[in-house]
Amino acid sequence: MKVWARLIVKHRKAVLVIAIILLIPSVLGMLGTRVNYDILSYLPEDLDSMIGQQILDQDFKTASTAMVTLENMPTAETLKLKEALEGIEGVAQVIWTSDLVDVSVPKEMLPEDIQKFFYNEDGATMLLVKFTDSSASASTMNALAQMKETVQEHCFIGGMSAIMADTKQLVNSEMPLYILCAVGFSLLILFLSMKSTLVPLLFIVGIFFPIVYNFGTNIFLGQISYITQALATVLQLGVTMDFSIFLLHRYEEEKQSCPNEEAMVRAICSTFTSITASSLTTIAGFLAMCTMSLTLGRDIGIVMAKGVFLGVVCTITILPALLMTFDKALRFTHRTFIPRLSRVSHFVVKHPIPILAVFLIIFIPFAAAQAKTPVYYTLFDSLPQDMDSIVGTNRLKEDFNMTTTHFVLVDDDLTNSQIQRLSGELEKVGGITQVLSYEKFLGGGIPEEMVPQDVQNIFHAGGKRMLLANSSYKSGSDEQNAQLNEMNRIVKSFDPQGKISGEGAMTKDLIEVADVDFRNVNIASIAAVFLIICVVFRSASIPVLLVASIESAIMINMGIPYFSGTTLPFIASIVIGTIQLGATVDYAILMTTRFREELNHGCSTKEAVQRSIENCSQSILTSGLTFFAATIGVAAVSRMELIQSLCLLISRGALISMVVILIVLPALLILCAPVIKHTTFHWIQKKERVQS
Repeated sequence: MKVWARLIVKHRKAVLVIAIILLIPSVLGMLGTRVNYDILSYLPEDLDSMIGQQILDQDFKTASTAMVTLENMPTAETLKLKEALEGIEGVAQVIWTSDLVDVSVPKEMLPEDIQKFFYNEDGATMLLVKFTDSSASASTMNALAQMKETVQEHCFIGGMSAIMADTKQLVNSEMPLYILCAVGFSLLILFLSMKSTLVPLLFIVGIFFPIVYNFGTNIFLGQISYITQALATVLQLGVTMDFSIFLLHRYEEEKQSCPNEEAMVRAICSTFTSITASSLTTIAGFLAMCTMSLTLGRDIGIVMAKGVFLGVVCTITILPALLMTFDKALRFTHRTFIPRLSRVSHFVVKHPIPILAVFLIIFIPFAAAQAKTPVYYTLFDSLPQDMDSIVGTNRLKEDFNMTTTHFVLVDDDLTNSQIQRLSGELEKVGGITQVLSYEKFLGGGIPEEMVPQDVQNIFHAGGKRMLLANSSYKSGSDEQNAQLNEMNRIVKSFDPQGKISGEGAMTKDLIEVADVDFRNVNIASIAAVFLIICVVFRSASIPVLLVASIESAIMINMGIPYFSGTTLPFIASIVIGTIQLGATVDYAILMTTRFREELNHGCSTKEAVQRSIENCSQSILTSGLTFFAATIGVAAVSRMELIQSLCLLISRGALISMVVILIVLPALLILCAPVIKHTTFHWIQKKERVQS
């Protein structure tokens, strides 16, 4: 490692040149990486709802649709708008009653179900728009953007595709704000904690490189989710900042005993050794999300694990080159405001038992509450309700009672009479307002040969028949989940291979998958971090203490929403534990490592704890407050409740973990010192001077 460190220090300008050159392919890779705005597409592909979605997409070309509500628009203008929409690139078909009968025929002559589908009692009508590609595709997004420019006043575009397009626009507009807030607030904390005026800027520049490299290498994944895109920069900045802090502190310490270049060589070697365990636990925590059946976890986990690894590499290469290049400018200093917590260290050493007793009293109610924190799965609820697509979707609910539409797929071998009986039974299910099928056209007295082929293709394709069932229940609600269970029972009785798809069915599957994922991710992340700490410290007791400390902080964090009456998005409840564990266990490792060093220098247990708190407090406070600052700013400016909730939980979790590691963990180390000594291989390498 020393040879590598000397090369970096000696050829620092060459290192910076290479780092800058590598930004070019990274930026190209970043621009070439597709962003997926459809969270439901991350469900396991073997679920009935996902298989049904594939059939709708490939055979019926119906998986990607939008509905346009027109209020009190004359027939001539409706036809003109329909023609204009059909001319937009990416639009496959626009369906209205003119595709069924001549527009001169009064709508009252249409079958009752067709009337209900296309018209309401207040003079509103609806156009069904089918797109050539999937909802999250670029062509569909572009088509929806053109549709917005084409429609007139009192026209509302709704449906899943429209919501995804607006989500993309919102994320893209807010991303610069996220980065600005994360960088701005982080710089504030760094300026308050660092003596050198220039160091905070060098830290941000140093972290800029691995962030760009991380986004650039995402091209090998093919795509990332919009949640990953929105959070990766903020999380990577917050999680890897402590590596930079460790390097600087070690460099300043080494400069007191040797020349600057040799000090940096020693700092690189020491930092690499000290952050290896920290980075491994963080990487393991993020990779634990790959155990999720919902592949969104794998998306976030791989991107963030890769980001931490690149952060480590850049911390021991690019950052030392930056610090050495601008070494003379580092002399400009100012007063710092982050304390060493000397009084706190003495208080903890004097009162370890009362501290643990008070903490236990606080912990118990929050631990019980975190299991009861309410969670929602309806993704639309996390978006601003004044978005055009949300307004348009709400108009569909108000004007046509189309809160949710289920797509029922059965075998084409079923007879017309069987389909009619199936439709009848589905209509009897509570909350189903309407069932529409090809057979309803024929049942209305229209001869089969008079039904246009385009209409037949809507309901017949790929050896399947499709029925549309409109529900008055909201996706993700207990009522709709029970409704889907009953519908599924009926469909299977007619066709054992029949499937129900659509937003409601996929959301129901999402709930069931998320419940399993929550357990799997927690177990995997705890086991991985526990094993790494066990190997690093060669101890059976230290992993228990460290993981228990962070897990207690996580439980307190997750219990707060219950007492505040806050409902969390489902993804927050799954990933927050892993993120908080992986990101803040570094503080516990730093504290415990310093405690061991002080013991090996001959200190008593209490003296070692007191010195550990004093010497580690500034690093932990700086790192924790920077992590807090980077995420709280995003929580403050984001209009997306999903991003807002995640960042609020992460920022609050950083503070709680910081307090637990600075106060509770030291108290545990004092009381458990004899246990640690007898359960750790070579814990003390020199005989203690004073017995605790």
